[in-house]
Amino acid sequence: MVDIRAAAESVFRQESGRIIASLIRISGSFDRAEEAMQESFASALATWPAKGIPANPAAWIMTTAHRKLIDDVRRDHTRRDKQEALKYETAQMADPSEPDDIAGHFPDDRLRLIFTCCHPALNAEAQIALTLRTLGGLSTPEIARAFLLPEPTLAQRLVRAKRKIAEARIPYEVPPPERLPERLAAAQSVIYLIFNEGYSATSGTALVRNDLCAEAIRLGRMLCELMPRQAENIGLLALMLLHDSRRNTRVANGELVTLEEQDRSQWDRAEIEEGVALIEKALRMGCPGPNQLQAAIAALHAQAKTARDTDWPQIAALYATLFGINPSPVVALNHAVAIAMSGSIEDGLRRMDELNGSLDQYYLFHASRADLLRRLNRNAESASAYRQAAALASNQIERDFLNRRLRSVS
Repeated sequence: MVDIRAAAESVFRQESGRIIASLIRISGSFDRAEEAMQESFASALATWPAKGIPANPAAWIMTTAHRKLIDDVRRDHTRRDKQEALKYETAQMADPSEPDDIAGHFPDDRLRLIFTCCHPALNAEAQIALTLRTLGGLSTPEIARAFLLPEPTLAQRLVRAKRKIAEARIPYEVPPPERLPERLAAAQSVIYLIFNEGYSATSGTALVRNDLCAEAIRLGRMLCELMPRQAENIGLLALMLLHDSRRNTRVANGELVTLEEQDRSQWDRAEIEEGVALIEKALRMGCPGPNQLQAAIAALHAQAKTARDTDWPQIAALYATLFGINPSPVVALNHAVAIAMSGSIEDGLRRMDELNGSLDQYYLFHASRADLLRRLNRNAESASAYRQAAALASNQIERDFLNRRLRSVS
């Protein structure tokens, strides 16, 4: 027998972004839209066991949510500004007894919702929470657990974000062409931050959170679907897929495994093939950007059959190009590592030491220095750097790894 709840939850997770975006457009309210969505989901659980799962369950939920919202707003006579929108929405529902026939009439408003959730007036934490709550369909408890936050803290963050959107009158729209690149970069950044938190958790006892990695990739696919001619969208998706391909080999028996030591036979070849094809497609568009360059670097790692086969000179060249676009200390650090691994460890270490001061509180700076010093058999200096890195690391698995390396050079 079909599991009605599982079927409803699957549709809800896959289609919630599209549905909630449409509901927000016609209601002008995140809260009203979410309430209509929840009532629609409850109706599905009450109706489907008796009548069966509709031929188009997503359309059923979408239509039911719209009707509930329209009924709600009709009762609220203070919301005169939404009457025309309601008339339009109602006109699209040709036969209210057949919700399966109506889905195609609803426009896809997810792109507007992306730019609303990622508006620069909101801080990064609010952008991430709101994106996962609305476009991702994750519940408040799910997001709180993912980021190791108390549920009331996460709930307040969402409340403040919605209030900010209302008070600042942040428009629910795709930005005009002259402002699109900046706003699109913000949306890409939010999605990649979600992926990074899943791929390398900043704190706690788990290094990888599979649910966040999967959600970020899903959002990346959605962005490519909505804006298929944006090369940086394609580059972002390629980057996440290529990193994700080795996610399951990063931890073994509860211990971190470095890229150099991972079992490459266990990497996800399907994700690698898709990621490589995507980055090649993006680069052919002729407008390389940071996401594409990072994806090209990840592709070189993914295509190397062994760690020794890694094309470090090409990776160093790509980091040099990336630094020209984004001259950040972290990019400079990665460039230094690539130079060191190309065969000039002393040159890489010298470049790292030039960054001393700007990355003092970044544990990977000290960890990278410690590794190069270890390779040079400068064990006392390596041990000191490992101690600094371990003191700054907030994830237990990473801290345990650094302490193991510390013991090996002490």
